[in-house]
Amino acid sequence: MKVKLSQGELKRQRDALRQFERYLPTLQLKKQQIQLEILHHQAFLKEAEDALSRKMKAATEWSALLAEDPGIGRWLVPKNVVRGKKNVAGVDLPVFERTEFETAMYDLFLEPLWIDRGIEALREIVSLQEEIRILEEGISILNHDLRITTQRVNLFEKVKIPEAKEAIRLIKIHLGDQMTNAVGRSKIAKKKIEAAAAMERGA
Repeated sequence: MKVKLSQGELKRQRDALRQFERYLPTLQLKKQQIQLEILHHQAFLKEAEDALSRKMKAATEWSALLAEDPGIGRWLVPKNVVRGKKNVAGVDLPVFERTEFETAMYDLFLEPLWIDRGIEALREIVSLQEEIRILEEGISILNHDLRITTQRVNLFEKVKIPEAKEAIRLIKIHLGDQMTNAVGRSKIAKKKIEAAAAMERGA
């Protein structure tokens, strides 16, 4: 680390250190908030995955009936996945709200009796899959931001703040030495002047 050993540089390093020490707690708080939100997202994800597993298991009990209406898949494709947005510690995250489907239009006399309940159950499965996808997307965004924030915290804690403190220490030693030398030179000069004056008086 190369620094100018001057009064101006001392002020610059002190200002930088104050700025680093003021900004570091904000970064540390952001890191904690992101870590907490990751835990919340993981808990929501686990709930959604458990719910999906239960519904898939229930659906297998009557899935053989789907052979009666192979065209049912056309009613299970989402028309729109509505998502909101929330901000956590400066990070924009997607929020699953609902999955919208086209209204299923079919002839009640031609379709099997279970069709309404079947479509509803399968749409719930599709909706859970969409919710899981958005939760995973949110976790990915949070992990990315956590990496960046952690790098910044480490940069401030382990590099910037120690560097500024070391620079201040070196400059203060140098300026102290300069002052000591200046005092020493001043005393020598004073003695020379006094000696010269004494010689003049003696002459």
